Amino acid sequence: MKHRIVTAAQMKEIERAGNAHGLPYLQMMENAGLAAYTQLRARLPPGGALLIVCGKGNNGGDGYAIARMLMQAGNTVDVLEAPHTGKASVGNQLQKKIFLAYGGKILTEFPEGKSYTLVIDAVFGVGLSRSVEGEYASLIDRMNAMEGAKAAVDIASGISADNGNVLGTAFRADLTVTFAFEKVGCLLWPGNQYAGKVVVADIGI
Repeated sequence: MKHRIVTAAQMKEIERAGNAHGLPYLQMMENAGLAAYTQLRARLPPGGALLIVCGKGNNGGDGYAIARMLMQAGNTVDVLEAPHTGKASVGNQLQKKIFLAYGGKILTEFPEGKSYTLVIDAVFGVGLSRSVEGEYASLIDRMNAMEGAKAAVDIASGISADNGNVLGTAFRADLTVTFAFEKVGCLLWPGNQYAGKVVVADIGI
């Protein structure tokens, strides 16, 4: 099998083409949530609570989908909504609504002093191109300082998908579940030092 590696712009074009050929963006997000859930379930440490931190974009939407599926499977799941201004993406809003409809709860304050078996990063996706600063930088640093295993959704937040550069600060994952194709930033230094083990998950593209 040929190993395919893409940049952020290439992945966006692949998703656009998939949508044009009949695979809706919202279905891609649901597929991504299921793919990540499947990989995480296979590798979850036994017992304990899970924390998923969701941003306002589609990466956060993936996070809400993963949280719902893990919760339905009987896991104790806390979701922390990253502080943000502006409107969340359409997919993010829908997945958040579904998560809440299934009985999920969303934290608005960082869970100080609580321990988790696994911390899942769904703050930024592959489209990040600016430096991570302020509340976001503080959030990622606090996530890194937590005990427990760490997993990233698609790419570790703060890593450029195009060149592996650290954009201010970045999440340090033990496992990255990336979608459809591996991203350049997961392979190049220093991004590869933040990715941990990289698993490419099919989302139907």
